Amino acid sequence: MMKYSDQQLMDIIQKRLSPNRYRHSLQVAQVARDLAEQYGVDPGKAYATGLLHDYAKGMSGQELLDRAEIYQLMEHPADSLLPDLLHGPVGAYLVKQELGIEDEEMLAAIAHHTLGAVAMGSLEEIIYLADMIEPGRDYPGMERLKCLTERSLEQGMLYGLETTIRYCIDQQRIIHPRSIEVRNYYLQKCLDLDGC
Repeated sequence: MMKYSDQQLMDIIQKRLSPNRYRHSLQVAQVARDLAEQYGVDPGKAYATGLLHDYAKGMSGQELLDRAEIYQLMEHPADSLLPDLLHGPVGAYLVKQELGIEDEEMLAAIAHHTLGAVAMGSLEEIIYLADMIEPGRDYPGMERLKCLTERSLEQGMLYGLETTIRYCIDQQRIIHPRSIEVRNYYLQKCLDLDGC
């Protein structure tokens, strides 16, 4: 049972995040609730997770690196090259330690909303996708991603991961190896499911 009301969570994250990031979190929470209702996931849990998904986003890259090392959250050498991506796992750790939230589905969804993970649960997929398609986002392919997400979480995940990878290539940014691994997992899953 959730020990915080939605309003309490909003107050907590409003103090931690910039006004833009706070607005983003509110929109992710709403999209997550809508997707949860569509896909048979607890809408209240999806909303709360959406509110908390960027709990550590206000930290600097160096602070995220330092915390990730202290909390032993570094999983790959690329983590040190892409410190901003650590706000997911660091945020999940802090939500558990500081807020006492121990729901493993919620914590996994917060931890994995930046890079995804192999064999994600529905709540994890919903938070990953809600983060990409909330109304404040605007990038090439977003409308297609919204359509695919409404059709299938697996199709949404595959297209979302591929969109992120393409963006990194276009911007000459480092691609975290987990993005490739997770993309390949969802590609295989969609092929096995006959196009999802």
